[in-house]
Order: sequence, then C-alpha cells, then structure tokens
Amino acid sequence: MRLSHFLAGVSVAGLALPAVAQTAPPPAQAPLAPVAPVTSLREAMVQAYATNPDILAERANLRATDENVPIARAEGLPSARSTAGYTENTYNSNYNGVSPVRQVTAGINLSAPIYSGGSVSNSIRAADARVEAGQANLRTAEANLFTNVVAAYMNVIRDEAIVRLNQQNVNVLEVNLRAAKDRFEVGDLTRTDVAQSEARLAIARGQLQGAQAQLITSRESYIRVVGSPPGELAPPPPLPGLPGDAGSAVSVAMEENPSLDAAGKAAKAAGYDVKVARASRLPTLSVGTSSNYFNNMNSGGLQLGGGGVEPQNDGIATSAGVTLSLPLFQGGAPAARVRQAQARQSAALETVTSTERNVIANVRSAFASYRSALEVIQSARIAVDANRLSLEGVRAENSVGTRTILDILNAEQELLNSQVTYVTAERDAYVAGFALLASMGRAEAADLGLDGGPLYDPVAHYKDSRRRWGDWSDGPKPTAQGTRTIDSPAQNPSVSGPVDPIGAR
Repeated sequence: MRLSHFLAGVSVAGLALPAVAQTAPPPAQAPLAPVAPVTSLREAMVQAYATNPDILAERANLRATDENVPIARAEGLPSARSTAGYTENTYNSNYNGVSPVRQVTAGINLSAPIYSGGSVSNSIRAADARVEAGQANLRTAEANLFTNVVAAYMNVIRDEAIVRLNQQNVNVLEVNLRAAKDRFEVGDLTRTDVAQSEARLAIARGQLQGAQAQLITSRESYIRVVGSPPGELAPPPPLPGLPGDAGSAVSVAMEENPSLDAAGKAAKAAGYDVKVARASRLPTLSVGTSSNYFNNMNSGGLQLGGGGVEPQNDGIATSAGVTLSLPLFQGGAPAARVRQAQARQSAALETVTSTERNVIANVRSAFASYRSALEVIQSARIAVDANRLSLEGVRAENSVGTRTILDILNAEQELLNSQVTYVTAERDAYVAGFALLASMGRAEAADLGLDGGPLYDPVAHYKDSRRRWGDWSDGPKPTAQGTRTIDSPAQNPSVSGPVDPIGAR
C-alpha cells in the first residue's frame, strides 16, 4: 500500500486521543478566540515541500551538480578562439625600413581533441554518477523534511492536549481548594488538608506554565519547518504499509533507502576518477587550424615577390596541423594522482559500508521505538481508565470519611500523569512509524502522492543542462524562493477544544 493513500484526505481519523480530546467543554467555560481553519497533515507537507528553504537549497545544489556533466563534456569538444591586436613600433634603433611601423592583426584558431587517454569520457561518467548520487541525496532530504513536518505536527497536537489536561487539572485543584477551605471553616477538615491542597495547586500551576511554554516552542518549530502558524490541526491519518518485523523492514531498506543508493553512486564515481588520473600518463592527440589577417596600415613592410622585393601592406596566413603529445616524465605527479584517487575510492567504498550500518541501525531502532510506543499506548489507555475509576472511588470514599484529601490529590495527579503518558506515546508511535517508513525509503514526495502542485523533477534539469552547448545560455537570475517567517505572529499557548470532564463538579 502506497503512502499516497495514507494522506488521502483531511477527514481521515487518526489515533484516538484520550478523553480530554473527545468530550464537549463545560458550558461555563469562557469563550475562546475564533478557531483557525483546520490544517491537515497533507496540507502541511505540501506547503513545506513547496516553500521550505532547506529542500529548495538541496534542489539548487543538485542543479549545480548537474552542470558538472556539460563541463566535463566540453573538454572533449572542439573550441574556437578569435584574436585581434594592434602594434605600434614607437622607436627602434635598428630599424631598417623593412618592418612596418604599425600593424593590425586578426585571427581565428580552431582546435579539436581526438584522443585524451580516456580522461574526458571517464570524467563524464564520473559526473553522471555524481548526478545520480545527488538525486538520491535529494530523496533523502525530502524524507528528512517530511519526517520533520510529521514531528512538528504531532508535537503541536501532543502539547495542545497536555496544556488542556493541565488546565483542567488546575481547575479541578482550584475547586478542591475552595471545598477544602469551606470544610475547614465548618471543622470538617484540618489546616493540614488545606495546606496540601494549596501546595498541590501551586505545583499544578507551575506544570501548566511549563506545558504552555513547551506548546509555544512546538508551534514556533512548526512555523520554522512548514512556513506558517499551525492553526487548528486535524488528527493525522493512519500510517499504512508498516512492516510486521524488523527483518522485513531492513530488507526493504536495503533495496530502497536513498542514502545507501547515494553512497553506492558516489563510490562508482570515485572509480571513474581513478581512470581519469591514469589518463594523465597517456598520449593525447588533437588537430587544429588557424587563419590570421594582418594590415600594416601603409606604414611600411616588404615581401619577396616575382620581381624581387615588393611593398606588402596586408595579407592572410593560414595553417593546419596535428599535435601528438606523449608524456615521458612528469616528476611522479601522475602516479601520485592515481594513488590519491584510489585512496578516495577506498574511502567511498568504506562509506557504503558505514551507510549500510547506519541504515540497518536506524531501521531497527525506529521499528523498536514504534513497537514500544504501541505497547505504551495500550498500557497508558488501561492506566487512564483505571485511574479514572480510582479517582471516582477515592472521592466516594472521602465523602464517607475513609479517604483523606491527600488521597484525592494523589489520585488526580496519577490520572493526569497517565493521560500525559498516553498522548505522548501516541505522538511517539506516529513519529517513530513515519521515521521507520523514511528509513525504508518510502517517505518521499513520490510515495506521499502530494497533489498540491507538480512534484519537483530533478531529471528534467539534468537533461536540459546536458543538451546545452552554447557559451551564453545562462540560467535565470537566482532569487530566494523559500517562505520567510518574519511576518508570522509570535505564538501563544492558547488552546481550543474539549477537555476531560473528570473531576468536574
């Protein structure tokens, strides 16, 4: 199942949130600011894909790599050069009246390499291989971008839920404190009970401040990655195509991971570099022709003609020839260049092995994190239900005098902790699952089926640059395409949506 189905629409239900995100707000709650338009995970990915400066820079770097192919090819193509000059002999003590006083010259030189020992052909092959490696690296950059989008998206959802939970906890503890003071006034509770309620409320307010600060951080991180404020985020759709075991995930990654592909192509290019270095010891053959025109501007100059020496004011000279160059001794530089290229090829081959190790470790780690988070979700869901029942029981027992205020406070804190664990595990499972898909090579733009605009095609620019022959076919003037965020408003910790009514009275 392709990931295009995973982002099929904004209405697909994600993983279930705890009760805090499923119940209606109490009628007495103060009205919040107008809710921003709902943003789906697909929309966030489309926006980041089109406007994130990091991915745009990677595309520009790849376009620069593409140009190495015509640069290498140009070394094997004919070249033409024109020359022009003006000479004024201002003073010459040995002047004999034969040489012209002044002269204008113009010429055209044409040359074409015939054989270069394989240097040009192997340079082109190396450049092509590096283009392929760059295209694979761009795929890696896309997967990393989408992984960052998913993490930023889920961080906001998680932290909004945690803020709502802590807001509810503060509200409940405020009610508890008022009730404790009332009961203290009538002698039903002691000053110790009131102090415990006050202390727990102060701690809860501090926790709320921390949760709100974290929410602001997550929203600002979302702006940095996506390019605009998050607004109201829709639940994420389920992740499809996740493997059942780590072994199958590794097998897919060995075939489809772009980082591993890029390392292999880079090693291939390094092999061609060795052949280029060896070519410097081989003979080269080239042909050339030149045509030159001179004009003495009636300032003198003689030539030998049929009748003897005759005045010569202008003329044309042409020549053609073949040049064979055979290196005999270059001070050991060619061998040093070969050894250098071989060492770099060895390093590239080791990089392939290192990349393979990293891919295997990342896949297995992501799979373990994903499965662990699923287990935590299941355990936390049970804990939430159990703590909810426990809180209700403790309150009932307190009403008949068998439980203390501290027991109620502890039960409320345990419920809050289990709910926070639950929403955190949901975030961790989703992010780890997507990271697993990315490590497998299945979280790129083509896999996601993003239809917010045409997908970037790196091959199109490569083919276009390879076809160009002219010396004046410049590209468009560089301009920044990424979205700036200077005008985005500073984020605040306000949240909308329902809260868990546990403990509401």
